[in-house]
Amino acid sequence: MFDFINIGIIDIIDIVAIALGLYYIYKMARGSVAINILLGIIFIIVIWIVANALNMELVSSVIGGIINVGVIALFILFQPELRQFLQNVGRAQQQNNFLRKIFGSNEKAISYDNTQLLNAITEMSESKTGALVVLTQNSDLSLIIDTGIIVDAQVSTPLLENLFFKNSPLHDGAVIINGDRIVAARCVLPSTQQKVPKSTGMRHRAALGISDISDVIVIVVSEETGAISIAHEGVLRRGIKPEELRDEITRYYRRFRQNSRKKAKDKSQQ
Repeated sequence: MFDFINIGIIDIIDIVAIALGLYYIYKMARGSVAINILLGIIFIIVIWIVANALNMELVSSVIGGIINVGVIALFILFQPELRQFLQNVGRAQQQNNFLRKIFGSNEKAISYDNTQLLNAITEMSESKTGALVVLTQNSDLSLIIDTGIIVDAQVSTPLLENLFFKNSPLHDGAVIINGDRIVAARCVLPSTQQKVPKSTGMRHRAALGISDISDVIVIVVSEETGAISIAHEGVLRRGIKPEELRDEITRYYRRFRQNSRKKAKDKSQQ
């Protein structure tokens, strides 16, 4: 009656692969409104499997039709989560030494004279001008850059202050900096999926969101208090003093280089 005795190694691998996939999707959706939708979809699939096992043809055909149509709805409903999932996969592959050699990814973290940036952050902190600045490293931010306005200009204190001036049409959103160039302004960053206090502002949520899925360094200036914060690898550090900002950025760059070298060394020894 039952074929459990005939389960082979391929069947076990099949079950484990599906279980791992569902677990990863659950982790990706956890803490967001998508989790309720995900549980609903799983419930429908379970009912469909049970109906097939009991040869309930009418129920199976109805639910099967719903599932076939629901695949398209799934991509629409889970668009932000799917994008984050693909970005996480890309980030993991980017950190793989073998693939970096194939595709020629640059392992060296970007470092440059950031005096103009630091002066701008200090002055905006003193004037309580809200700011959100993303410093790129290795991650590809082309999707984020496409949401904003291309600037392509040398980093300078007056330009940064003008971009974040409250009456400027580009003051909303983030400024993306690559090396000593301002790439784009008014860029839309993904909000974090972490559970953060309700008092956390939109800029800080966005800073955490982009740092969750990439290796960037994000500087935030609070419009309410002028306080400076830094987000990196999903961690937000608040209350950074202007005179400490250079050391903090340098520390993140140094740690990134050390991690890159360590990963490369580990790969070479395998």
